Amino acid sequence: MKAMILAAGRGERMRPLTDNTPKPLLMVNQHCLIEHHIFNLKAAGFNDLVINTAWLADKIHNKLGDGSHYGVSISYSDENEALETGGGIKKALALLGHDSFLVINGDIWCDYDFNSLPELASQHLAHLILVDNPQQHPQGDFAIDHDLLSNTGSPRFTFSGIGIYRAALFNQPEARFPLAPALRSAADKKLISAEYYPGKWLDIGTPERLQQLKDELS
Repeated sequence: MKAMILAAGRGERMRPLTDNTPKPLLMVNQHCLIEHHIFNLKAAGFNDLVINTAWLADKIHNKLGDGSHYGVSISYSDENEALETGGGIKKALALLGHDSFLVINGDIWCDYDFNSLPELASQHLAHLILVDNPQQHPQGDFAIDHDLLSNTGSPRFTFSGIGIYRAALFNQPEARFPLAPALRSAADKKLISAEYYPGKWLDIGTPERLQQLKDELS
């Protein structure tokens, strides 16, 4: 299975830190955010990675190269403008292949063990990892109903930004589109499985939360 790291966003809420540095290259201790993902994916046997880029793309290319320094192979899906999550994944499908693939947001921190990812059932278009609702998102995104993603019900959880997908989920006419509506539509058709993960997870969306992560890890 190939894995994709989403790294094309501008990181508006992280300014001024992201004015000259793409958010995935912000440092957390000795390594930048995206390197922590690469290390964790490599440890779980993901050797073929795809990274999408837009804002300050050259800096990501120059930092990560072809991935050989990390013991992986990295391909890039460069976007002239950010295509949002759904559009960015759609554009990268030619690099991701025809089988199911893993996607992880580049601006999260999570100690989820990728070795424990389940095999995507043949009847499902995706499998999502859900986590406890953070303070900044108390209403959550989805519920879980008999191991299926649900738009209704309780308790509600937050989508972690980690999911396994099939290409068919991104069969949209637009080049630029968000992921959430596609997930909600497929969930209504009972085409997405889900699991709750109780471990450490943090959305690194602001300078304050980046500092919080640094403080916790130190």
